[in-house]
Amino acid sequence: MADLSTAQKILKRIQDLVRELLQDIARGSLPVISIDRFIPCDSLTDGDGLSVYERCESQERIALKGRTSTQRIVAFMRVLLIVQGLLQQEKHASKRDVYYMDPRLFGDQVIVDQAINDICTKLKCARSSIHVFSASKGLVMGCLQYIDQGRLVDCSRHRLSGFPIPTLTDGVTLAMSEAEYILLVEKETVFQRLANDGYCMKNRCIVITGRGYPDVPTRSFLRLLVNALHLPVYGLVDADPYGLDILCTYRFGSLAMAYDAEALATPSIRWLGVFLSDVRFHGIPVRCLLPLRENDKRKAEAMLKRQYLKIHAPLWWLLCHSQPRRKLVPRVPSTRRNTEPSGNSSAPLPNIMPAIQKVHSERKKSYGE
Repeated sequence: MADLSTAQKILKRIQDLVRELLQDIARGSLPVISIDRFIPCDSLTDGDGLSVYERCESQERIALKGRTSTQRIVAFMRVLLIVQGLLQQEKHASKRDVYYMDPRLFGDQVIVDQAINDICTKLKCARSSIHVFSASKGLVMGCLQYIDQGRLVDCSRHRLSGFPIPTLTDGVTLAMSEAEYILLVEKETVFQRLANDGYCMKNRCIVITGRGYPDVPTRSFLRLLVNALHLPVYGLVDADPYGLDILCTYRFGSLAMAYDAEALATPSIRWLGVFLSDVRFHGIPVRCLLPLRENDKRKAEAMLKRQYLKIHAPLWWLLCHSQPRRKLVPRVPSTRRNTEPSGNSSAPLPNIMPAIQKVHSERKKSYGE
């Protein structure tokens, strides 16, 4: 939860913004809201995180001109009024809650999401500072105990199924952990396979999945663990451009939430796999190989244009550059990457647990740990 001083600062910025808009109207001008734009950059910050986005000199101007722009500024002001009420009452609301406060006006959840991003960018604050959150879909299991809103959560008791990652990490306090590392997996199916194999019962570790592209609570929770426990983080994703893009979201953040990227990014993540070279080395069945689709190729081409990836993670960039015509997935994939199937699959997941143990051991030696 944002402390009182932070809430007061945000409320003052809201009041100043509204005052400026009213002054424009009093002068007979249509209200215009200027929103900062972000672009990728190649500079290191002075802090512990790695920032790959910076504010542009030019701004995006939203005015009451045209249907799209008018709808955007109206949604901005309506959500801003809701945020002001949340801060004044010291309450929180999910993005979905905000939508249902005026569904006829908003029309679609996407409009609300855009307004929230616009507000955070305009007020130069994190989303958590405006008391709006997104529901968590991530899971965690392993050697970890933490206190969430006064309640003790023992993840070691959920090693066969996982425990939902808390939606708000501001109220989370770590109690104890004997973990040696954090394993981050892309898909829930891989997470569940590790749970079924009893991986956390045989290894001192914490396993996390964002179930595809990670949401804010999952990224925030991972950052909290890394800051508090100082553990190495290994990412296990598909050997395709989308898998690498998901890994980059954890490490660098996303352009859509560039205003919050540094606070949510985990720059210490190391790419554990899966690599196409693992097919031969670990004897992975050929049936797990699929041809690259056109959208896979477009994603790879887009990622190759990211200069920050080439500079800050050159090996990742080279692996993306050398992506062959096939990709490796640890299950038969769904056509939608942000959702998970029921788990029924005609092609069983190969036993990757020995490979994970071996690679972790080898990389501990190579990193001098």
